[in-house]
Amino acid sequence: MNAAATIAAGLALGLATTAALYDWRRGEIPNWLTLPPIVFAPFAYGLAFGIEYALHSLAATFVSALVPYLLFHRGALGGGDVKIFGALGAINGFDLLAGIEIQLAALAVAMVVACSALAWKGVLLRTLGNALALPFNPLLPTRWRQEPCEALSDPIRMGGAIFIATGIFAAPHLVLAWGVL
Repeated sequence: MNAAATIAAGLALGLATTAALYDWRRGEIPNWLTLPPIVFAPFAYGLAFGIEYALHSLAATFVSALVPYLLFHRGALGGGDVKIFGALGAINGFDLLAGIEIQLAALAVAMVVACSALAWKGVLLRTLGNALALPFNPLLPTRWRQEPCEALSDPIRMGGAIFIATGIFAAPHLVLAWGVL
């Protein structure tokens, strides 16, 4: 199973690399890249290790895509991001929480990038203050309410963050496999 985990980590890193390049160049992550792993990974696990691992891969797909799907419905994430998280969960189906780990790391990387970009523009503190004040708007008199600032609606491309997070996840598997050979 250790070799399978290494192969899965390598495939996940390759998928994340390609997705990051497409996201960087075109601003989208294509379906032809994300849907085949979602469909074929459970079959591959089923053929190689049995029905239990096929079910693990399916469960990992759904668990990995659940929160991004909810964020997509709120307009906070793109559809390609949802599918790439699902595909990464399917590929790393040997571990049900691998997709969640990649997802959390990607969101943390995206947060650091977004805060760095806001700091570079000189609007970080004002944007954070505005974001903290917005939940209290319904409780305040009309004249004291704040409008959301423009920086809160700036889109962030997640492909690079997903690539970095997948690299962080895959690095131990790939380095240990390379050291054994």
